[in-house]
Amino acid sequence: MANYTIQDIKDLRALTGAGMTDVKKALDEADGDQQKAVELIRKRGLAKAAKREGNATSEGLVAVKVEDAAAGQVATLIELNAETDFVVKNEKFVSLADQILEAVAAAGAADTEAALAAPAAGETVADLIASAAGTLGEKIVLARVARVEGPTVTTYLHRTAKDLPPSIGVVVVTEGEGESAAAAAKDVAQHIAAMAPKFLARADVPAEVVDKEREIAREVSIAEGKPEAALPKIVEGRLNGFFKENVLLEQPLAKDTKTTVAKHVEAAGATLTGFVRFRVGN
Repeated sequence: MANYTIQDIKDLRALTGAGMTDVKKALDEADGDQQKAVELIRKRGLAKAAKREGNATSEGLVAVKVEDAAAGQVATLIELNAETDFVVKNEKFVSLADQILEAVAAAGAADTEAALAAPAAGETVADLIASAAGTLGEKIVLARVARVEGPTVTTYLHRTAKDLPPSIGVVVVTEGEGESAAAAAKDVAQHIAAMAPKFLARADVPAEVVDKEREIAREVSIAEGKPEAALPKIVEGRLNGFFKENVLLEQPLAKDTKTTVAKHVEAAGATLTGFVRFRVGN
């Protein structure tokens, strides 16, 4: 019997958009390994374009705090999770997130381990969460923490539901001054929230990821019956498509698809040096 569950089937269908039969066959061949199953589905051209923004797997909120720092500004971003949206919209949960954010920022914590150990109201953040979980009656988890510093830090929080706290948080780091630079940074932050890039620049994509995408592009092209002589050009074209979809600087700007993020920022006299994006559950 293959090493996977009904939930694995549901997760893979949600991730790829492939049919039940195709998903089960891929999991069988991959012996339950979801990553290998995804690759098999993609190579066979069975994966459907799906809106990544609809794939949240848990409830929670994101919160951010920006402060002045020696190098310019520093932003602390946290994701706090609970079991139901009923608790997430509770004022006590929102207040807890604010307390945690203040404590984490004050401690300069850059990861969850350091954040949980940070002092908060005479105890630690971990103690604060445990106490709140008992009061609210649900498991509460500090899922992620990021600390980002740079000359200028721009943030954006997005609500995916009007009655819930923000579930997407973005921090963008730029170099450059003036109203145009600030406006461009805000445009990029909103773009990141919507388009979910994985990398800042092409050079940031790991070699193994590039090799895997090239392999997939080649196998898909062969399966489509493309001529052998044309394969190198076709594969590189598809690889460039991967970069255009996943690399922030190469993505068409969401508010003006006639230009790219890189060109938009450059035109504003700024330089984009980094970003962080949290979405609850992803």
